[in-house]
Amino acid sequence: MKRVLITGGAGFIAHHLIYYILKKTNWEIISLDRLDYSGNLNRLDNILSNLTDKDKARVKVVFHDLKSELNPWIRKEIGEVNIILHLAAGSHVDRSIEFPMEFVMDNVVGTANILEYARYIHINNSNFEKFVYFSTDEVFGPAPDGVNYKENDRYNSTNPYSATKAAGEELAVAYENTYNLPTIITHTMNVFGERQHPEKFIPMCIKKIRDGETVTIHSDKSKKIPGSRHYIHAEDVSEAILFLLNKNIKEEVNWGGAKCPKFNIVGAEELTNLQLAEIIAQSQNKKLNYEMVDFHSSRPGHDLRYSLSGEKMESMGWVPKIKVQSRIKQVVEWSLKNSSWIEL
Repeated sequence: MKRVLITGGAGFIAHHLIYYILKKTNWEIISLDRLDYSGNLNRLDNILSNLTDKDKARVKVVFHDLKSELNPWIRKEIGEVNIILHLAAGSHVDRSIEFPMEFVMDNVVGTANILEYARYIHINNSNFEKFVYFSTDEVFGPAPDGVNYKENDRYNSTNPYSATKAAGEELAVAYENTYNLPTIITHTMNVFGERQHPEKFIPMCIKKIRDGETVTIHSDKSKKIPGSRHYIHAEDVSEAILFLLNKNIKEEVNWGGAKCPKFNIVGAEELTNLQLAEIIAQSQNKKLNYEMVDFHSSRPGHDLRYSLSGEKMESMGWVPKIKVQSRIKQVVEWSLKNSSWIEL
C-alpha cells in the first residue's frame, strides 16, 4: 500500500484529489495544511462523510505552515511516504498584486521547504517514487488567438502569482537536475468544481444569477471581446494525476538536456467567460444580466486569454471524458442544493 503526502489538502483542488484517490486506490493519504484563507477542513469533512469508516481511516491530517522547514516532529507525524503531491500555494491573483511578498514566501519559500523534505525522504527511503509540482497555465502569460502553449515553451509571467509559481517550477527542475529527485510538473487551467471558494468566477456566477444580480465579464478595451479559458473540472484533473502516477514515464532528454517531464492538463474546449456565464444561467433557467468590463487596462496582471496545448497528454491516452458543459451543469445543480458553499 502506498502512502501519499498531499500539501494543501484542505484546499479546493487537493480535497477533490484526496477523494478521487480514496475512491480509486487503497493508498493512505497524509494531508498537510496550515488552514489559512484557502484551506477549509469542512471540505474534507464533506467528502469523508460519503465514505466508509475504513476509507476515512486512510486519511491523516497534519498541521504545518510550509514557510517553515519540516522539522523532526513534523516528519515523525507524517511518517514514510512514497509520493508527494505539492498543491499548497497562494493562488489569488488580486491578492498577489496587492501583497506580492506573501506569495514569494508561500509559493517560493514554501516550495523550497517541501523540496528539501522530498530530498530527505529520497535519500533515506528507497521506496520514494515521485514528487509532483502543481503549476499553472499563467506562467506562460497571455496567449494570442490561435496560440496554445506547449509544456516547454518560454515563461512570461504577468503578475506576482504566476511569477512565484514559475519560480517554484524552476526549483523543482533544479532538484531533479542536482539531486536526481524524481519529479514531474503539471500545468492546469481554470479548475472548477464543488466546494470552490465563493470568490471564484463560477460559484460567484451561480450565486449572482440565482439572485438576479449583474455578472461582470472581463473583456478587451472595446468591451466587446470577453476573455477566454479552457475550464476543467477538479475530478478530471485528479483523474489525470492518477493516470500520470500509474504510468511508467520515460521521456527522452531534450530541450537542452531538460530531464524533468512536464504535462499540461487541459479542458477539451475553450469557452469565453460570457459563454460560461450563459451556460450557468441556462442551467438555472434564469436570464443572464451581465456587464462587459475592461478590467485588464485598469489592473495590469489580469490577462484576457490563457491557453495550453493538451496534445501531449492526449498522445499518451488521456483526455477529459465528460464534456465541460455537463460538468458545469453538475456543479450548478450541486451548488444550488448546497448553497452554503456559494455564500461568503
